[in-house]
Amino acid sequence: MKKFLFLLLTVCLFSCSSDNGTNPPIEEEFIRAADMSYLPLIESEGTVYKHNNIAENAITTLKNAGCNTIRIRLWKNPSDAHSGLTEVKTFAQRVKAAGLKVWLTVHYSDTWADPGNQTKPMAWQSMDFNTLKTCVTDYTNEIMTEINPDIIQIGNETNDGMLWPEGKLSTNENQYLQLVTAATTAVRSKSTTTKIMLHFAGISGSDWFFSKVANIDYDYIGLSYYPIWHGKNLTDLQNTMNNLGQLYNKKVLIAETAYPFTLNWNDYTNNIVGLDNQIIAAYPATNDGQKQYLLAIKNLVKQSAHGIGFCYWGSEWVAFRGPTSTNGSSWENQALWDFTNNSLPAMEAFNE
Repeated sequence: MKKFLFLLLTVCLFSCSSDNGTNPPIEEEFIRAADMSYLPLIESEGTVYKHNNIAENAITTLKNAGCNTIRIRLWKNPSDAHSGLTEVKTFAQRVKAAGLKVWLTVHYSDTWADPGNQTKPMAWQSMDFNTLKTCVTDYTNEIMTEINPDIIQIGNETNDGMLWPEGKLSTNENQYLQLVTAATTAVRSKSTTTKIMLHFAGISGSDWFFSKVANIDYDYIGLSYYPIWHGKNLTDLQNTMNNLGQLYNKKVLIAETAYPFTLNWNDYTNNIVGLDNQIIAAYPATNDGQKQYLLAIKNLVKQSAHGIGFCYWGSEWVAFRGPTSTNGSSWENQALWDFTNNSLPAMEAFNE
């Protein structure tokens, strides 16, 4: 009798835990990311990063702060090899060895791709469309084989598509969708775990863009959000995240954001942000203001039913070429290290 009751109890427990033969979905880890794309270049020129005024590997500092993902841009054939496949592969290996995830931002260009610039790689300029599509497949396969990232962005800030003019969304919608499909199919053929992101800069127009890609096989909606360009109302940002996530049943990330800890400068390269009217009044350009802004971003993503993470852009972009440089950093007052290259309190926002 005791044996029968034991068997009955075992069957009951198994039935309850198996949920009719299926396991419950594994909850995804909240992404706390930093874009560190300039780090190999900056380190190659002798810059030393510090934590508590002691020299420390910048990746170590971020990891200890709670950062769990490093975002890295990838250019096809950059003029100086920085952000090219060889450098990015080596950097990605370093990130993985540190126990962090790799998020690749594939620009499908030799240089910056953004809402106003989506220039094809020089090597692809004269190709017909079918050949271009094949190159997208082959290049994406190569990236997956060489790096196998945890997250891959198909293009960067592709508000009007990529690989212009063939892939310009507003004028060649079908061709853009074919190019994106070629890339996503390549990713899926190489990995069952890599998450695919499509990326839009800002809030306004995001509903139009994501309606166009509704039938694409991807996982994450990525949004850039900078107060200087995308408005100063965080409620608008949160509402956009909620609406997009619900409408398309996708996880949503703030794929890029940043904020100044000062309006001063540390080199002679013109800074992007330098005026009070470019920032949110509730978050002054101070060490604590930068920290409170990033905490607010983190919290609004966490409060969204579809929010899955955030990424701080330009984390590492200090004034690495000295105070008189006119070709240094336009972002040093928004980095996560101060003008002495010491880590800032905003890093506390990475804490789980």
